[in-house]
Amino acid sequence: MKALVLSGGSGTRLRPITHTSPKQLVPVANKPVLFYVLEDIARAGITEVGIIVGETASEIQEAVGDGSKFGLQVTYLPQDKPLGLAHAVLIAREYLGDDDFVMYLGDNFVVGGITGLVDAFRADRPDAQILMTRVPDPSAFGIAELDGDGRVVGVEEKPTQPKSDMAVIGVYLFTPAVHEAVRAIQPSWRGELEITHAIQWLIDNRCDVRSTVIHGYWKDTGNVMDMLEVNRSVLEGIEPCTEGHVDAGSEVVGRVRIEAGARVRNSRLVGPAVIGSGTVISDSYVGPYTSISENCRIEGSEIEFSIVLRDSRLEGVHRVRGSLIGRSVSVTPAPRLPSSNRLVLGDHSEVQISS
Repeated sequence: MKALVLSGGSGTRLRPITHTSPKQLVPVANKPVLFYVLEDIARAGITEVGIIVGETASEIQEAVGDGSKFGLQVTYLPQDKPLGLAHAVLIAREYLGDDDFVMYLGDNFVVGGITGLVDAFRADRPDAQILMTRVPDPSAFGIAELDGDGRVVGVEEKPTQPKSDMAVIGVYLFTPAVHEAVRAIQPSWRGELEITHAIQWLIDNRCDVRSTVIHGYWKDTGNVMDMLEVNRSVLEGIEPCTEGHVDAGSEVVGRVRIEAGARVRNSRLVGPAVIGSGTVISDSYVGPYTSISENCRIEGSEIEFSIVLRDSRLEGVHRVRGSLIGRSVSVTPAPRLPSSNRLVLGDHSEVQISS
């Protein structure tokens, strides 16, 4: 059994962060989301992984390498344009051969991993197995329609009038039967080959399509609030560890991981939180559900429920919350006189200012 990981999307909902970094490499608890996906695959006993890459291919390849650090053998499969999930299966045909495979979206996060799902699929080998979860806004997802016995009888991509609240999430398992399906379908109104259309083709042709309902935690990390919620979820499970230096004037409360080379001076840290290597925290408060990457400086500031990427600086700022701060960013107070806010913002930025 192989794995197909999709990492070719442009991440428009995470701009401006994704102007300079692939969305799959934005860190959660100081580790890229894509790494959690690859670790899930390795734990499920799969070793051969094809990664679909697009315009950010060089960054993905630099981060993942040949896959050996995950116990995997990685092959990169270029996709000129993100033309749909079924298109990704189409261009991976030669790589996948006649093997069963799991398709995993590289920006999705499933707490608990996929080992149980893969084991069940290997034992029963339906033509396709999909994962579903209840969502409050069904029109934003591919939605599965179930009959009275809970069997999948239809799937529809982002319907205007959803027939259920069961969203099809970004992990799919297929036998080679799916290859005929992706060749048979036509592009949708979005100009994409939809995997939901391929699954519907399998249903219409009386193939064995099964579903599993996820009752635990799942997120598509496509926007800032979802990234922060995934970060919160991961930090809930971290073990406290202090490998850096914390001086006598500081207080560390709860589950806080302070990585080697980090320094904390005259500050209060309340977990769960993680402080990256080389980062300096001084005269500051770092609150729960905060991840600060490597080589950052937090001076005379307060921050919580946020993600700060590497090489960034917060100085004299009160109070930052619910924020995603990119790489090499500087956040400082505006001059008192004249009273004003000075902003240098990239495209697609969003700022909220307290008056």
